Amino acid sequence: VRVTGAVNTPSSLEYSQGMTVLDAVLEAGGITEFANPGRAMLYRSTGESLPVALDRILRRGDMATNYQIGPGDTLTVPERAF
Repeated sequence: VRVTGAVNTPSSLEYSQGMTVLDAVLEAGGITEFANPGRAMLYRSTGESLPVALDRILRRGDMATNYQIGPGDTLTVPERAF
């Protein structure tokens, strides 16, 4: 599982069963001050792309887009445009 973009420690994480988007972000040290968490995307190894409302997960506890992650998936958190 890869976590890229505006996270404190972009990295490849070892997949573990039941891992979610929030788990991956926390493993990567959280988001940076420059992150745009409302535009995060989960790219499945199958080719599917899912928008992730990471801002809602982190600020409101809204887990609607806290998807389970599969082996080979990539979570990307873009930076805000200034």
